[in-house]
Amino acid sequence: MRRSTAAKGLYAALALTLVSACGQEAAPPAATEPVAEVAAPAVSVYEAALNNALRPEADRERDADRKPAEILEFLGIMPGMTVLDIFTGDGWYSEVIAYVVGDTGKVIAHSNEAYKNFVGNALEERFGSGRVSQAEILMAENNQLALEADSLDAVMMSMTFHDIYHADVENGWEQIDGPAFLAELKNGLKPGGIVAIIDHRAAAGAPPETGDTLHRIDPALVIAKMEAAGFVLEAESDLLRNPDDDLSKVVFAPDIRGKTDRFVMRFRKP
Repeated sequence: MRRSTAAKGLYAALALTLVSACGQEAAPPAATEPVAEVAAPAVSVYEAALNNALRPEADRERDADRKPAEILEFLGIMPGMTVLDIFTGDGWYSEVIAYVVGDTGKVIAHSNEAYKNFVGNALEERFGSGRVSQAEILMAENNQLALEADSLDAVMMSMTFHDIYHADVENGWEQIDGPAFLAELKNGLKPGGIVAIIDHRAAAGAPPETGDTLHRIDPALVIAKMEAAGFVLEAESDLLRNPDDDLSKVVFAPDIRGKTDRFVMRFRKP
């Protein structure tokens, strides 16, 4: 069978294409856009507070037992807040809170003469020089706390609620008028403000006087007193639980000090 001249030309072209293709490497695939690098997760404001270079090394040694980053996040302490730290002691928690609230916030480190006698000049040494610009010291004796109405976003009570039931006139600790004290905190808080309570757990059903003898308090008693004062319990945390704690021991016992079974509660002013 004879092929036309046009057909012969077509077959020749196809043969040339096949020979050419077999003698060359395949062309590389088209270039693609580079894969974007995934950024590392940002450090939370709470971790950043703990890592602040201004913190004393001795303060950092207490972080493991107190878990301040997790606690403050749970409690809802945030940048820009004004926070009152009641009976701050040496100011350990006040300093961490100061770094969390940042330059747009403020922490008020409250103390009295009885606490000052206990911790010496620790509070003035920590905040007196202005080293922590967000912090200020408030000295107010028991039953003399007078807060500006609706001025606070949060109140921190770390291991101090039980002190409402403590009495030591000889060392300058006047018995606190509990209902009046809680009413003053409520007056100072803005609507929606937080009361954060961390304290040493007492046995269920323990009387208020346990706050004086063992420096512990029954969580149920705290809830009852706070609700009677008009606060709403919003959340509880087990972050500081220690089931091995002997609840019959005073919290200063050498084998348990700093490692007691502690409860954490977040209340809110309606």
